[in-house]
Amino acid sequence: MKYIYALLLIFTLTLLWTITNPKEVFTCFLEIIPAIVGVLILVLTFKKFRFTNFTYTLILIHCIILFIGGHYTYAEVPVFDYIKDVFHQSRNNYDKVGHFAQGFIPAMITRELFIRKKVIANQSFFNFIIVSVCLAISAAYEWIEWGVSITTGNGGDAFLGTQGYVWDTQSDMLFATIAAITALLLFSKTQDKQLIKI
Repeated sequence: MKYIYALLLIFTLTLLWTITNPKEVFTCFLEIIPAIVGVLILVLTFKKFRFTNFTYTLILIHCIILFIGGHYTYAEVPVFDYIKDVFHQSRNNYDKVGHFAQGFIPAMITRELFIRKKVIANQSFFNFIIVSVCLAISAAYEWIEWGVSITTGNGGDAFLGTQGYVWDTQSDMLFATIAAITALLLFSKTQDKQLIKI
């Protein structure tokens, strides 16, 4: 339980940093609200369903990625401006970190839920369905970005974060898909070891 409290403390401190003088208040709100809602759901359901510490750690990492993007906007994260300059990139690519996390972490969350709730009987389709869920999440998020951009006009530009890249939406979904596959290949055994302890 101490580990969970430590994760919540890190979450809270990072959130406080995020909302202190963000680059754009509206964009910050849009970027961090999924993390806040997600953690509230985890807190409210903690007694009924407790994830492994491994999965909670991944969720925290995802929240921190969202918080950094919210504080600076995804197109202006300083470290990635530096990387852009050093490697002569045409754009700040921090958003790709966010979309990679958008596939990687949900893959592990979905995998644990599916195993523990015995959602899929046929193991032949197990990983395919997990990757499909992650791609669906990524596509849904692209719809949200599109909707915000249409309804807010220029106010949604920083949230959309395309930076003039015409294939931004498609590459975002590709990154999430690659990340989901990568997570399953690299960390399924690690997660299985934690699941045995439950």
